[in-house]
Amino acid sequence: MELIKNISTAEQPYLFTRHVHFLNFSRFGGDQPVYINIIRDPVNRFLSNYFFRRFGDWRGEQNHMIRTPSMRQEERYLDINVCILENYPECSNPRLFYIIPYFCGQHPRCREPGEWALERAKLNVNENFLLVGILEELEDVLLLLERFLPHYFKDVLSIYKNPEHRKLGNLTVTVKKTVPSPEAIQILYQRMRYEYEFYYYVKEQFHLLKRKFGLKSHIRKPRPRPEFFIPSPLETEEPIDDEEEDDEKWLEDIYKR
Repeated sequence: MELIKNISTAEQPYLFTRHVHFLNFSRFGGDQPVYINIIRDPVNRFLSNYFFRRFGDWRGEQNHMIRTPSMRQEERYLDINVCILENYPECSNPRLFYIIPYFCGQHPRCREPGEWALERAKLNVNENFLLVGILEELEDVLLLLERFLPHYFKDVLSIYKNPEHRKLGNLTVTVKKTVPSPEAIQILYQRMRYEYEFYYYVKEQFHLLKRKFGLKSHIRKPRPRPEFFIPSPLETEEPIDDEEEDDEKWLEDIYKR
C-alpha cells in the first residue's frame, strides 16, 4: 500500500524503475500505472548475475570491484561448471526461476517453478503491460517506446546511440565472465524450461507488435540451443493483415486496461 501511494501521488510525469514483482494497483483502489519491461535470454541473464555478484563491472576502482563483500572467497571463485553440475543452490531451482515471478505477481505460488506461475505471467503480459521488450533487440524496444510514450521517450534512440552514452554503457559490462561447458549449458536449459517458454512467448508477442508497426530490423543470429530441451518459438513470417485495426485505437485500448 505504501508503494502504491508513493507512485500514485507522485508529481507527473513520473517514471518508477525498480525490481518490483507485478502489483495490481486497481485491486487496492489505485489507478493502474502503465507497465513496461525488458527481459533477456534466461541463461545469459543468469551468467551475468553470477559473475556480477562476484566481481562487479568496469565502473569500480582498478577496473573492477568486488560486488558482494561478505561473500566467502571459496564461494566467490567457485567454478561455474562445478556450481551447475554439482547442483549448488545458486545454480538450481528455485534460484533459476527468476524472470517469471516478476510478471506473475505477489501470490506465493508465483515463486514456485511450474505451469501456474507461467500462465499467470503470460496473462499479466497480455492484460497489464503496454510493452515487454527483448534486450537482444533493444533498439527496436526504444523505437516502440518512443512511439507509445513520446512524452517520456522522445529521441531515446538518438540518446542511446550517442558516443558518450555508449562509453558509459561499456563500463557496465560484467568482468571475469566465462562460458560454462556445453554439458553445463544443457543442464541450465533443462532447469530453466519454464523461463524459456515464457521468454519465447514474450519474444513472439514482441515480434508481432513490431510487425504491426512496420519494424523490420536486422537481428543477430541467435546462438545454437539444444532444441530437445526447449520448445521452439512460434514463427510468424508475414505481417498481420487479418485485422485492419487502427494503430492509435489499439494503443488507446491498451491504456484502458
